[in-house]
Amino acid sequence: MRIRELGVIRDARLPLGPGLTVITGETGAGKTMVVTGLGLLMGQRADASAVRSGAEAASVEGRLSVDPAGPVALRAQDAGGELEDGELLLARTLSAAGRSRAHVGGRGAPVGVLAELAEHLLAVHGQTDQQRLRSAAQQLQVLDAFAGSVLDADRAAYAQGWDRWRRLCAEHDHLAAHASERAREAELLRMGLEDVERVAPQPGEDVALREEAGRLAHVEVLRTAAADAHQALTGEGAGGEGPASDEGADSLLQNARRALAQAGEHDPTLAALAARVGELSYLLADLSTEVADYAQGLEADPARLAAVEDRRAQLTALVRRYAPVPGQDGTEGVDAVLAWSRNAVARLLELDDDGRLEQLAAERDAVERELRQLAERISAARTAAARELEERVAAELSALAMPSARLRVEVRSGRELGPHGCDVVELQLAAHSGTEFRPLARGASGGELSRVMLALEVVLAGADPVPTMVFDEVDAGVGGRAAVEIGRRLAALARSTQVIVVTHLAQVAAFADSHLTVVKTDDGSVTESGVVRLDDEGRVGELARMLSGRGSGTARAHAEELLRSSRAEAEHVAVAPPAAPRRARQPRVRRSSRTADRPGG
Repeated sequence: MRIRELGVIRDARLPLGPGLTVITGETGAGKTMVVTGLGLLMGQRADASAVRSGAEAASVEGRLSVDPAGPVALRAQDAGGELEDGELLLARTLSAAGRSRAHVGGRGAPVGVLAELAEHLLAVHGQTDQQRLRSAAQQLQVLDAFAGSVLDADRAAYAQGWDRWRRLCAEHDHLAAHASERAREAELLRMGLEDVERVAPQPGEDVALREEAGRLAHVEVLRTAAADAHQALTGEGAGGEGPASDEGADSLLQNARRALAQAGEHDPTLAALAARVGELSYLLADLSTEVADYAQGLEADPARLAAVEDRRAQLTALVRRYAPVPGQDGTEGVDAVLAWSRNAVARLLELDDDGRLEQLAAERDAVERELRQLAERISAARTAAARELEERVAAELSALAMPSARLRVEVRSGRELGPHGCDVVELQLAAHSGTEFRPLARGASGGELSRVMLALEVVLAGADPVPTMVFDEVDAGVGGRAAVEIGRRLAALARSTQVIVVTHLAQVAAFADSHLTVVKTDDGSVTESGVVRLDDEGRVGELARMLSGRGSGTARAHAEELLRSSRAEAEHVAVAPPAAPRRARQPRVRRSSRTADRPGG
């Protein structure tokens, strides 16, 4: 991994290989920035304040060894990335302005893809995880993770039933709470439908009545217009009264036809024009007949006019009441009223309870009974898993210099359904012989809590090995023999997974397969840090500094002895094999989950 312009680190390369790698350095040198860099590379939220002062952007690059057929490689390829000889390149850039970019396998990708890959790549543990371990919700997750596949099917069924039960409860409560409002709305709709049914409008009726009213109100004007038009067409009055004059359009067309026909004997073109004039004469005759008939059909009918106006008033009142504006489909007037009527009928069907409230109550109660049966099975499985977890953790605590410590996993079942069942899980610790069990949140010191968390992780990892685990100063508050035991267990854990530890304890660092130190230099204006891989001589010096704060002869001698004894113990230490692999476990005391793929240096 390479980190540039992040915190106090200007440019650092970290060769992270298999086994146990420890990262040490003086306070403020930037050890935590290594974990921050890993977090950025794994898609965690970016904080622009982490960019080194004066730099435009910070960047983290990582080269990871992955299984070409594993989920990480497949997801990277889905994102457009490519593998090179079984290695995947990841990169994350964070600008000082807060903009973040990600690259997967050489191709740009959303930052969310890094987070998806992290689910299969890395688990990070820090002191904040100790705080989370104090919460009841986190303790429940630890127990469920240990139980694994024994609970998987029932938990999945319970989660599905829980969602359905909540929806049914919400719908039932909503119907019950708004029953009176729905009744009022239904009554108004029924009154409106009765109003429309009483008037019984027909599609387009308002338009037809408007036209008829205009005709009846202007009979004399229309009759006069028809008579004048007939006279202009034929030269005689409407109805054929009086002799036809030569001033009518018909007479003029007849004269034109005769003139063209006489000369058409000499030119076919002119004869064709004469024929067309003849056609116009026939059309004109038909038109004049229709005008005459229209004039004769006009009659003043005051009674019919009054009836039409009364009907129009009824329709207008309906439109104003139920369709004052055009509908979404563009309909207006009576057509919009009819559309409202159809919608009102559909809405009434929705509002009519017709036993819906009772049906919802029955469905809700049936689902609740199923949930309680599942909750009982889940509770029984958790109780059995709790006893086994207690035994396994007790063995690990004994190896971590807490031989008399006992962990109790109390599972209390209630009647109230929750998203994960009816259980409340509490981890209780009796740190010493003769002491009473107390909740982990109040009964454990920082150092004891660190060891409990490590013991839990070793137990969980024993059944489902974690490929890469990062511990950020989880040994805070620990010293002496307990520190040695933590180092021993981390070394044992590193036999089955890649382990990276940021530590300030020489007893832990002495067990490392690879020792990196963060070196800080100060030129008076800019602080920079780099990462150095130590050889045996360098390790002695760093361990001496960690032991005494300076590299005195006594401290170096102590460091050499510590290194020799740790190497001797590491050759024999191993993680105890887990019980029969009857369940797949997923550790939960972490910032992200872990995988079958192992990031490499």
